[in-house]
Amino acid sequence: MLEHILRRMGFGASPADLALWAGVPIDTVIDRLLNYESASTDHDAKIGSPEYVGITTSAGNPFSANTLINDARQRWLFRMIHSQRPLEEKMAMFWHNHFATAYSKLAGAVGQERATRLMDNDPSSLEGSPAGQIQVLRQFATGSFPGMLLAMAKDPAMVYYLDSQLNTRTRPQENFGREVMELFSLGIGNYTEADVYAAARVFTGFNWQILGDRALATASYYTFLYRAADHDTNAKTFTFAIYPDGGKTIPARAAAAGEQDAVDLILALARHPATARRLATRLYQFFVNETSVPDAALVNAMANSYLGNNYNIKAVLRTLFQSQQFRNPANFFQRYSWPIEYVVRAIKETGWTGFTVNSVMTPLTNMGQQLYEPPDVNGWELGPGWISTSSMLSRMNFAVTLAANQRFNLARDAQPHRATPDRVLQYMLARFPNMGFTSTATNAMTDYLRSTAWTGTDAQLQTRVPGLTRLIVGSGEYQFN
Repeated sequence: MLEHILRRMGFGASPADLALWAGVPIDTVIDRLLNYESASTDHDAKIGSPEYVGITTSAGNPFSANTLINDARQRWLFRMIHSQRPLEEKMAMFWHNHFATAYSKLAGAVGQERATRLMDNDPSSLEGSPAGQIQVLRQFATGSFPGMLLAMAKDPAMVYYLDSQLNTRTRPQENFGREVMELFSLGIGNYTEADVYAAARVFTGFNWQILGDRALATASYYTFLYRAADHDTNAKTFTFAIYPDGGKTIPARAAAAGEQDAVDLILALARHPATARRLATRLYQFFVNETSVPDAALVNAMANSYLGNNYNIKAVLRTLFQSQQFRNPANFFQRYSWPIEYVVRAIKETGWTGFTVNSVMTPLTNMGQQLYEPPDVNGWELGPGWISTSSMLSRMNFAVTLAANQRFNLARDAQPHRATPDRVLQYMLARFPNMGFTSTATNAMTDYLRSTAWTGTDAQLQTRVPGLTRLIVGSGEYQFN
């Protein structure tokens, strides 16, 4: 059960993680992981320390996660592995997919450094600098959904990604108006084309601006800008209620007050029952089970928690994590691991001494997922689409690389079980939780360990234990979360 909780509410568990939580009541584990606000945020201070997973800098450049996208990716992976607030990073990943925004489009417009800041600038690095999109998603990760939705409407990265800067009263641009309903809130079937046009007019004038000297990339940041002159001041009517009294029309307003149109629409979308059901369903599939039809009773309970707690995401998660469905062994390993989940979990369970997260960049791309680069506004394809022939080959190759890198540490950890190959196998299967191997598969693993006379020497462990790790971590049975 503990491994399941740490895998779902985070990215898996290292042996040290399991030791830390050993003996703690399950309800307490869940409560502490959910209410992570008091947990340490010093993870970035550990970057570069030898006892943690390594990072790699480009030749002649210091590590700069706010300006170099590869360093930003390394920093996020480092946090996934070492953060004492694993649910914060798990939810940031969930919302990154929900509010999908691709770095490459931004970089094509403003350059690599500015695009990196737009995606994940950490304000703690420079007082007064604006937070990047992923930092904003962390801030709202388990908080107010209306607040997050409005923040995304004003997020400079989102503004450019969905062409909001082109949306003016004389030429409404519908991209954001459509996606805020279709993908971010209500879902398909709960709005009309007339609603899309009205929503586009609501967000007219939403733009971005650069701060600092344009000639100095290191001094330039983008922030939200409302251009009142571009805002459509006319009334906007929808097919669903905008106000608690059932009113469906946002009144005409002076251009200077036009941002209130967006606030009114965002609140209406956030409190709509369709939004509650859609968020509940997506969270259920992400944390409980995506291989079967969602449990209607739990989805309804989660939606009711959302509607009854001022649209707060933590209330929804509390209902989910306290449910019997979340703790039911029948739902263990019933999610297809995203490549990033697979890689981070494998590193945590295998070990990282002497390993660098930069080594996973190419494998992640080959598996079909790279941080800050969803394929389009729909996000990544979920479910069995992750497990194709080519992506499985990439996962297996990664398992080979990681196991070879950690061969000495793996052999050392297996020494207490060296008496027989069967004991080594049982230890390794427990260290790498999986959906269960057939007897044929476990017999094949035993045969692998016994392929030469078993002596249990250090030399034999340094060969056989990494080989067994490669077989387990690269297996189909390990690809489920």
